[in-house]
Amino acid sequence: MKIKNLTKEISEIYERIVDGETSADLLTAKVHPSYRLSAKNLYRYLILRNFDLRKYHDSLSDIGVSSLRSSEGYVFNNLHNVIRNLKLIQGINTPKETGFEVVGYKRGKHLLQRHTRLLFNDKQLGHYTEIMVTLPSEAATNKLLIEKMVAKGMDVARINLSHDNEQTWTAMVRHLKEIEATTGKRTAIFMDLTGPKIRTGKITRTSKKGKNRDYLKIKKGNNLVLVKAEREIDPELQQSPHLAKNKVPVQLPKIIDALQIGEPVYFDDGMIKTIVTEKSVDSVTVQIQEAYKTRLGSEKGINIPSTKLNLPSLTKRDLALLPFAIKHADIIGYSFVRTPEDVASLYRHLDNLGANDVGVVFKIENQEAFENLPLILLEGMKRERIGVMIARGDLAVELGFERTSEVQNQILWLCEAAHVPVIWATQVLESLVKTGMATRAEISDAGLSTQAECVMLNKGPYIAEGIETLKHILIKMHAHYSKKKDSLRTLHIAVQALDKLEKSI
Repeated sequence: MKIKNLTKEISEIYERIVDGETSADLLTAKVHPSYRLSAKNLYRYLILRNFDLRKYHDSLSDIGVSSLRSSEGYVFNNLHNVIRNLKLIQGINTPKETGFEVVGYKRGKHLLQRHTRLLFNDKQLGHYTEIMVTLPSEAATNKLLIEKMVAKGMDVARINLSHDNEQTWTAMVRHLKEIEATTGKRTAIFMDLTGPKIRTGKITRTSKKGKNRDYLKIKKGNNLVLVKAEREIDPELQQSPHLAKNKVPVQLPKIIDALQIGEPVYFDDGMIKTIVTEKSVDSVTVQIQEAYKTRLGSEKGINIPSTKLNLPSLTKRDLALLPFAIKHADIIGYSFVRTPEDVASLYRHLDNLGANDVGVVFKIENQEAFENLPLILLEGMKRERIGVMIARGDLAVELGFERTSEVQNQILWLCEAAHVPVIWATQVLESLVKTGMATRAEISDAGLSTQAECVMLNKGPYIAEGIETLKHILIKMHAHYSKKKDSLRTLHIAVQALDKLEKSI
């Protein structure tokens, strides 16, 4: 593309952002002062990503001008400088100052680092990417285990409130505080709220030999009858031995009401794929389309990506545990957040409890949350200590495994534009942690995780080796690159978010 055409078309994008400054001021008026410039930059990024920028990169690179591919953290300033340089090449002088409040490259990087330190309460921050580790139940009785994890490089200890009890969690916290007092190494405490549990209930079957088992044998083509766990199955279904033996209770009865014929239902991290074929008042029949395992057990996750659930993101159990969590945790993990209204709901409860300084991490684990991420971020920025977790396991099931990398990158871009720290989660070095031997793919994945501000490891017998390996990978990879460059086609999520925001003004 000729330089005059480049200048003209990029200037038109720039002017569109300039025209949006009044809207940016209105939309960001209520965010925390620490995030005001970041919120503006996010809004500018949404406008930028309404354009397909791929056609400009090669031409800009040929003449030695920024190709826009790393502008997430400083959108306005980058565009202004690109246009200015293009005009200077043509002998046209332009002013250096824009007259607008802008974020430059260094300041954008500084803001992200500052927000990361604030979230994790880490003033020392020896390496840019934090390491979070899920504590196993035995950590409550085995202080040496936690000491070893801290010594190997654990920066954040995750306590999953879905498991165990307050006595166990309190013991874990006590050990962490004692280790901090002894070593001087502070470990941030992250507590996950449970959110609505969309899982199978208790499955009990009796084998031909009279033995009880907690799973159901399945295969492709089978029908399963999902029933409300607190009710007995429809008497008419009980009369059919085939259907009765395939009965699967679900812990969240409302999904029976919400599911519609033709909608997909996935079990056990997508290992069992089904579709709804029949529906009654108390049950839903699904047919297995694909089965990558031969058993469906109790307490297995259920994903319903095409079904809208009218559920509060905070359950009664979450609200009951919230006082305990804010007393002991530095950061609260917010599961099942889907909309900015969900964010506002949690903030109201935290305000009522006087928890003004606790960190909040929004777990992006379903399609609705992903599509609303820009709005969730803008609402979240009303507090200073926030972050985002990419729950890659649930997202892969909800959006399709083939979209995992694409969606993961889009979340990283949006959060970088907002200067919000990101936690890279799910199956990081999973084989190493569980068996002691990492796969090549896992090592590559761990290397890519340096794009995030924190990486999460799950529990396993070789967790100490996993922490040590991850720490070495992160330190080495940070010497090579930070973030990355992308082609920047029109971003659908940005188009949707910008439309919603402009309608809200």
